[in-house]
Amino acid sequence: MLSVELHVHSSLSYDGRDPVDLLLEQAAAVGLDAVAVTDHDEIDASLEAVERAPEYGLVAIPGIEISSKAGHILGLGVEAAVPPGLPYEETLERIHEQGGIAVVPHPYQESRHGVMARITSTQLAQADAIEVYNSRLLTGRANRQAERFARAHGLPMTAGSDAHISEMVGQAVTRVGATERSSDAILEAIADGKTSVEGKRTPWHISFRQAAGGAKRRVISRLAELLE
Repeated sequence: MLSVELHVHSSLSYDGRDPVDLLLEQAAAVGLDAVAVTDHDEIDASLEAVERAPEYGLVAIPGIEISSKAGHILGLGVEAAVPPGLPYEETLERIHEQGGIAVVPHPYQESRHGVMARITSTQLAQADAIEVYNSRLLTGRANRQAERFARAHGLPMTAGSDAHISEMVGQAVTRVGATERSSDAILEAIADGKTSVEGKRTPWHISFRQAAGGAKRRVISRLAELLE
């Protein structure tokens, strides 16, 4: 079983802090086998991670967190950005057209762009996998809802730290029964449901710091755009 981190943000995300090297360094330090950098509607850092990961003894899975019209969707195994703002089903189609898999993160957390505020259970079941453990939680209720849904519909389950700072990489891990240590084999095993999840909660003060840092960076970015 490989230890895989499937939900990490770099400084390329509007609310991320650290460059790819720090994310990979932390992933290696905590004993991960593979990591997916999944920035918000950006893919360049993820592709950089794919190139740099072997230097750290890691496999990097190309990916992106897409802001669909319904909410956030992880596209894993894609090498070109999927445009934000598309309907839920079209976003899944765009991911599949690239040979990737669509994983829905934190589907029941409306405050964090979870999709279940805008789609039906039938639509959610069209995903390739459901993130059933997200480390950035308050009570764990939304994670439990996601797990119940995935089990009831026979959907593969994943976990993700949703790290926006390098120190939190590896807080949540998906154990994947892949046939080999490669991105393709890992994605195939996830799609086949050969996974188990484990994780621990991101400390509340770190979640608050991540959120505050993201808000600050958004303000600075917006001011820079207005001054151009």
